[in-house]
Amino acid sequence: MTAVQLAASFVGAAISAAVGIIVWRLQRRIDKAEINRGEVEKSRKKNEVLLIKSSRAAIALGEATAMAIKNGKCNGETEKALAYAREIKHEQKDFLYEQGVRAMY
Repeated sequence: MTAVQLAASFVGAAISAAVGIIVWRLQRRIDKAEINRGEVEKSRKKNEVLLIKSSRAAIALGEATAMAIKNGKCNGETEKALAYAREIKHEQKDFLYEQGVRAMY
């Protein structure tokens, strides 16, 4: 093998190694972006569920209040609706805090 052939094979191997490293790093970046996209989608879905629960809690509280006013007395329905609204409020608040901390780091 001549020196020219040896140099050509060395250059070819170096180029192959460089391309391999570039492709490997690109694949890692794509994988990380895909994982992040999946986490964002999960968070978006959870947020939608919490918004729906919040609407339902507000409606339940409104119905219970209307019934209490109609009947002229506060019954157990108002207390149940208020407890449910508080539970959902805290669940949503905790989720939003978690998302805020995750976005910071």
